[in-house]
Formats: sequence, C-alpha cells, structure tokens
Amino acid sequence: MSQVVQGGALRRSGVMRVVGPLMGVVWLIFLLQPFQTAWEAPAGLARDVSLTAVVVQAIAFATLSLSGGPTRRPELWPLWRAWGIVLVQVVCVALASLAAHEDGLVGLVFVAVTAVLTLPGRSAFVVALLSVAAIHVVPRLVPGWGTTDGLSISLVLAALAVAGFRQVLASNRQLQAAQDEVAALAVDRERERIARDMHDILGHTLTVVAVKAELAGRLVDLDPARARDEIGQVQGLARSALADVRSMVTATREVTLVGELAGARQALDAAGVAAELPAAADEVPDRLRPLFAWTVREGVTNVLRHAAARSVRISMSPEELVIEDDGRGPTGGAGHGLVGLAERARAVGAVVDAGPGAAGGYRLRVRTVQG
Repeated sequence: MSQVVQGGALRRSGVMRVVGPLMGVVWLIFLLQPFQTAWEAPAGLARDVSLTAVVVQAIAFATLSLSGGPTRRPELWPLWRAWGIVLVQVVCVALASLAAHEDGLVGLVFVAVTAVLTLPGRSAFVVALLSVAAIHVVPRLVPGWGTTDGLSISLVLAALAVAGFRQVLASNRQLQAAQDEVAALAVDRERERIARDMHDILGHTLTVVAVKAELAGRLVDLDPARARDEIGQVQGLARSALADVRSMVTATREVTLVGELAGARQALDAAGVAAELPAAADEVPDRLRPLFAWTVREGVTNVLRHAAARSVRISMSPEELVIEDDGRGPTGGAGHGLVGLAERARAVGAVVDAGPGAAGGYRLRVRTVQG
C-alpha cells in the first residue's frame, strides 16, 4: 500500500514538474499585444528595438519558467541572479514601450511575477507595488498614451497566484525534508534495535557456550561422558544462536519468560552457581512477560560474565522481578544490555534499578511505575 501511495506521489510530482513550467510559458501569449502594436508601428530603430525587447523578455521568462527557477533548485539562485533577471525584464519593458507605447507596460505583469517567483517576500512586494504604480502613473505622464489602469488587476491576480504556487512548493520542500528526516530517524532506531537485540541474544548464548565449553574441558579426563554431553549442548547452543540471528533479521524471534527461566537454570547449573528461581510465571501480566524475560536473560548473563557469584536468587511478582547474587557487586557503569533493558521497560511503563544487593553482590530489579 505504501509503495502504491509513494508511486502515486512520485507520478504527481513528475507531472507537476512538466505542467507547472508549461503553465508559465502559456502566459507569454499576453506579450503578443505589445509585439503586435510594435509590429504595426512605423519602420525604424524604435520599432526594431521594441520588437527585440519583447522577444528578449519572452525568452527570459520562458527560460525561467522551464528551468523551474528557485522553486526547483534554490541553491542555484543567489540574490544577485534574481535581481539581475528582474532588471533585465524592466529594461525590456522600457524598450518595448518605445514603439508599443502603453501596450508595452503589459510586460510589467511578467516583471511582478518574476519578482514574486525569485525574490524574498518583502522585495517582491516592493517590485509588484512599483509595477502597479508605473501602470497608473506612466501613461498619464507621457503625451499621447492611453491609460492602462485595468492592467493592474491582472498584475495583482498573477502575482498572488504565483505567490500561492511558490508557497505550496516551499511547503512541499519542507514536507519532503521532514519525511527524509523521519526516514533517517527510523533507520537509526532500527539500527539501535538490531544492535540491542544482537547484544541481548548473542551475549547470553555465547556466555553460556563459553561456560559449558570450559566445563567440558575440565570434565574430559574426569567424566568423558559428561564432557561429551556438554559439548553436544554447546553445539546445540551454537545452532540455536545462528537460528536466533536469522529470525532476528526477519523480526520473527519471540522471547518467552518460561523459556528464559528454564535457560537460566540450565546455564547457572552448568556454571556451578546455586540458583533459586520461581516455580511458575502464571501471575505475571502478558504485557510484562517479554520485559521480564529479557530481564532474566540480561541478569543471568551478567552473573555468568562478571559476578563470580556462588548463588543467585530470582524473585518475581505481578509487578516486579528481582535478580540478586552474592558476587563481587557492581563493576562499572551501565552497559549496552542495561541501556536496552531500560528502553524496553519505558515502553511498557516500567523502570529498571541496578546496584549493590543486600547480600553484598549485585541486584537488578524491574518494576512497574505506579500511576
């Protein structure tokens, strides 16, 4: 569905890139009036200059419209360039009026539109205002010219239309920039999620693999059968870790509280750590079970890696899970695992507490926040 919508948006954007400039070029038909008037003027230098000026203004405006101007590539339109094309058109209007007389002032509509399209808002307003003033004042100052007051209405309407069009394009650019930023943030969040899951999943499994491999090494001579059994479990854990990574990439892996408690007992027994674990997890609400499962995984992994503990106790209630050991206690700041656990806890309205335990070791507690 999103691909269809995106495709439709891209098609509409492509159409507007063509239709928008063509609509601007169509306006050039209004320059036929001063061109025809100059064409019908007596032959001479004034007639030739006026005809050339009308053509130059038409080419300048058509080039601006077809290129999209600053509405498409703002970085290519510094202020001096915008003022330059406005002044060129002003000169063209003045020269066109040599033979076209008051009809040459039609070009002021294009001057105002160009100013609105290329100049900052205040400057564009001044140019449009001066153009309106010229339409009303110049014919009254030049003998033999007729008034063109009605032209000012066309100028105002054209300027307002282009101002609205420019505002729409600016809003679209801002929307596109915001969408790009959201997409970048989504990518960053996904990278953080993958890194967190990789740490949580592989960190625990590889720790258990290391413990069991060390145990098997000690049992090779003392109890070969037990050693072979431990090596078999190491192989199984390695295959499980590979499957976990594959399922994590496809976002299909599910961590269960019961499974983590069973895995914790197996890992702690293999490491020779006495474990006191809950007999059941039925009382834990469904929304907290994934969080408690990750907490068990993180807490047991830390015990096996850092605690050098002899015993571990995991207690659990519907609102709280606590893991305590009698090891060496806190060994440093919060690692990636605890940071990821805290993020998971915030998502379900819980908090993580970690620090020295009552038995002198380390305590990890996750609890719900009372409203």
